[in-house]
Amino acid sequence: MLGYAVRRLLGAIPTLFLIITFAFFLMRVAPGGPFDRERTLEAKVLENLNRVFHLDKPVWEQYFYYLGNLARGDLGPSFIYRDFSVQQLLGNGLPVSIQLGGLALLVALLIGCLLGTVAALRQNSWVDYSVIAVATFGITVPNFVVAPLLSLIFGVWFSLLPAGGWNSPESLVLPVITLALPQVAIIARLIRGSTIEALRSDHVRTARAYGLPTRMIVVVHALRAACLPVISYLGPAAAALLTGSVVVETIFGLPGIGRYFVQGALNRDYTLVMGTVIIIAVFVVIFNLIVDLLYAALDPRVRYD
Repeated sequence: MLGYAVRRLLGAIPTLFLIITFAFFLMRVAPGGPFDRERTLEAKVLENLNRVFHLDKPVWEQYFYYLGNLARGDLGPSFIYRDFSVQQLLGNGLPVSIQLGGLALLVALLIGCLLGTVAALRQNSWVDYSVIAVATFGITVPNFVVAPLLSLIFGVWFSLLPAGGWNSPESLVLPVITLALPQVAIIARLIRGSTIEALRSDHVRTARAYGLPTRMIVVVHALRAACLPVISYLGPAAAALLTGSVVVETIFGLPGIGRYFVQGALNRDYTLVMGTVIIIAVFVVIFNLIVDLLYAALDPRVRYD
């Protein structure tokens, strides 16, 4: 198992290299630059800024210069936030995004698994149809619609929760609900379908024939097999949630890395966007590895020898 994990991590290095290369040149191809403003800078000032940040050199030379700094763990300075480096900005924003995404993932797992299991046990009943309706609503309604509605209803009209900001634990409630809602819907549908299939499998029928309690059959035998599709889905989902949602963090004014990514892209802050892309790519690789290891732990047929 350890050897497999090491091989996967080493195999992820070329993938990360390709992502960094693609993102670097894609940012350079985009029109505009980090120092383009409504009020044009003087030619001498612009020349000095380009020289300080090595933007006066050819693109290929900038690329190898960036790779050299990255190999030393230096993500470079921010072009827009002049008093901060990219490491400092991401260091400030990453804990916020991890806290927000981690809570959303936990809520989605608990509620989604509960709803999906209940729907599977009450198949073709009003409970099942209600869960499917809620899941369909959660999947089809996008975050940029749910977030303003929740903020307007609970933050402005009823003043029950903060409409935005990062000032208290209550500030997390609306962003977590907004992030968790589509994940709850997806997990509930996955659990429902896989639980129905697991309950019809031969080993569950055998357990029923032996007279085992329904609770033990569902929890020990059926849910263990039913969790496998959810485990496979949680890799990219966890990476996306834990690195923050761009829309949610922007609407609620949260200082996470998703908000920095939006501001960096709009302002052509090359190094800030690159740093965010690298962080997201690393999370995707790590969580996909964790998913593979959990898959082997839950399914005895899977071995990484």
